Formats: sequence, C-alpha cells, structure tokens
Amino acid sequence: MNLADISTVKKLLQREDFSFKKSLGQNFLVDASVCPAMAAAAADKNTGVIEIGPGIGVLTVQLCEIAKRVVAIELDERLKNILAVTLADCGNVEVVFAEANFSFISDAMKIDLAALIKEKFADCKKVCVCANLPYYITSPVIMHLLESRLPLDNITVMVQDEAADRICATVGRREAGAVTAAVDYFAQAQKLFTVGAEGFVPPPKVKSAVIKLRIRKTPKVTPLNEEFFFKFVRACFAQRRKTLLNTVSNTLHIEKSVLRKALAEASLPENTRGETLDMQTLCRLADSVYREKQG
Repeated sequence: MNLADISTVKKLLQREDFSFKKSLGQNFLVDASVCPAMAAAAADKNTGVIEIGPGIGVLTVQLCEIAKRVVAIELDERLKNILAVTLADCGNVEVVFAEANFSFISDAMKIDLAALIKEKFADCKKVCVCANLPYYITSPVIMHLLESRLPLDNITVMVQDEAADRICATVGRREAGAVTAAVDYFAQAQKLFTVGAEGFVPPPKVKSAVIKLRIRKTPKVTPLNEEFFFKFVRACFAQRRKTLLNTVSNTLHIEKSVLRKALAEASLPENTRGETLDMQTLCRLADSVYREKQG
C-alpha cells in the first residue's frame, strides 16, 4: 500500500467511513520524502521511538524501518482498523490507544511516559519522541516533555513553520520569545526543513516545518531557583513593547527599585527589553531579583 499516494489514502479512509476531527487537529502527513527524512533525523537501529499521534501510520512505517522499536500513542480509536492494515507488515511496533473521549489538550500529557519508557525500551540504547503534533498544542506538549526530564535523546516534531522559527530562534534576538528561552534551557533546537500544505490530507492552511530538539545533559544555565527563573522569563516577554523594568514589575508585582538594582549590577540600561537578553543575562537578572526577594 502506497501511503504517500493521496488517492490511496482517501480510498482507505472512505472504506472505513473515517471523517476528520478538527478538535484533534487531524492533518495526516502523506509526503513521500518527508517521513523518511524525519525518521532518519530522529532515530537509528538502536533507538526506541515514542510516536505521538501516528494518524494512518505513514511516519510510523518509516520509523519501524529505522528504529529498534516503536510505540505509537493514538488518541482516536476510529483509526484502529486503519492502522491494523497500514502497519500489518511492521513487526516492531505497538499501538497504544487512549481511553474513550480522550482529550488531547487536557489528557495527552497525563500518560506516564517514564513508566512506558522503562517498560518498552529497556533494551534500547536511546529513546526519542517523534510526532506530527496538532498545531494548537505544540508548545504545551513540547514543554511537558522537556519539563518531565524524561531520559530522551531528542524530540523531533512537525510544527507550524511560524512556531518552528520562534522555538529555534536565538535567545537575545527579536524573533525569540519566552518559549524560545524555555526550550533552550533544556535542549538545543534546530529547524531541519519546511513542508508545504500539499504534503497533508487534508491540507492545512499554513506551512509546516520539522524541528529537532537535542536534549541537554544539564540545563544551559543554573539559576538559584528554577521555578522563579521561568516566571521571570515569562514576565520579560509578557509585554514585548515595554521595557523589562515595566513588564516584570507589572507582571510579577516586583518593586522597580529591585529591578533597577538588578539591571545596574548587570551593567544594563533601564530601557532594556527582555527580547535583547541572552540566557546567561536572563539568569543573572533572575538570580539578582530572587536574592532581593528572599531578603
């Protein structure tokens, strides 16, 4: 079965009377060149792969050809019969279906991935996550995976092109945002390639891109208090047109005198904006403010 042929895919879906659900962000990847490249970027013969949302299994097949083992987590039980057909020749894959009425945005992150990794990939030298994520939950899922501190080598995912540019931007440049800094804390982000809308069924209204997050063994910076560091970073980007002095003061309700002192210690002017600061400077400022708050 040629899963890269749109007419074949449509016939398969029609045979099972399958209709797309907007609530699940279903745009099935069918591009013949993208899936092999995506699989090769994520895994090798020693890798265990967690695939989130296999759809009809186009990427899954390619992952099975490269990886040692694949566990695909699917949220839509209506795809059970379809995947049984498309993955029939794949002996190293297990599809785990979610419970009925499973909501991706509220429940997908409740899966105990640490336990899954321990149970399914004990004989794999490394583990990665590979997925064509629904675009409306890209950042929450990525951040959940990173913050969970799972024993992952990388996270290789398809996202909206605009999100890819933001996630993979250099912290300290205008394109960067709070999510850029948060991702950079845990991983080295790289935009691999873009994918046109014609590579999906149904075609989305935006261009897509594949990104790879190589998980760092230790965070890029070491703040005094990690929770406060992330609050501080989010505050720095909360009102991008305002100075760091104003936006952090307004968002975290911190006296401006404390922020002025932190800026002075870092030899930064009072009109500094958060988007101009690199990770090391953000960490120094956060630590300075945290110390003042602790008395």
